[in-house]
Amino acid sequence: MEFFDSHAHLNDEKFNEDRENIIKSIKENDITKFVSAGYSLESSRFAIELGKKYDFIYPTCGISPNDIPQTEEELWKELEQIEELLKTEDKIVAVGEIGLDYYWNIENKNLQKLAFIEQIKLANKYNLPIQIHTREAVMDTIQILKENEVMKKGIFHCCPLNRELVKEALKLGFYISFAGPVTFKNSKNANEIIEMVPIEQMLIETDSPYLAPEPVRGTRNIPINVKYIAQKIADVKKVDINVIAKNTYKNATKIFEL
Repeated sequence: MEFFDSHAHLNDEKFNEDRENIIKSIKENDITKFVSAGYSLESSRFAIELGKKYDFIYPTCGISPNDIPQTEEELWKELEQIEELLKTEDKIVAVGEIGLDYYWNIENKNLQKLAFIEQIKLANKYNLPIQIHTREAVMDTIQILKENEVMKKGIFHCCPLNRELVKEALKLGFYISFAGPVTFKNSKNANEIIEMVPIEQMLIETDSPYLAPEPVRGTRNIPINVKYIAQKIADVKKVDINVIAKNTYKNATKIFEL
């Protein structure tokens, strides 16, 4: 049985002390592929470095809504550098994570929207899918995706458990990636959302080092914990965990064209 963690941040500083050991443990625990997701210019470069060092790590490249610069001028400069990475690094599998976040930031909504739209354009230009971060911004996220076609579609990473968002995302042809929150005991509608998503349109992820699933909630998350998310989905779908592992692995390799 093999697992594909479709979104993790081994490029995060929380792994500076033991990154090599964590990566070794990943391979020993049947996580045979995973995405190291960029969220800023610096983290995207680091993700690319990890991808060059390890054949089973695949980088994404992008600027998240929580990491965009303070001014439009600075944003354009960073977008130029993101494009340079997309142009020169052939192992990048997606543009992301990109999107909107009105939970942490509400004073720069227009700049967030600009960054999102311009990075969709980059994804289309370089024939890549996108990894979407959205929080407290469901309507604006969906509106942007309807008005700005994403040629290769993509993934709602750590998808919020919002019925309307999931319904619209599936209609638009996007994949839904489930993370630790679906296992949380206080996650009231997790089962309903899991039921909504066809196995053919779902992925699993850890979003390491954040959002560790039950039964290790509250600890630093690591990619081997993706098995707990797969087990939760299997329980809800009433199938063997092998079915979830196999299909989410197949879906990830398809969307990332591996």
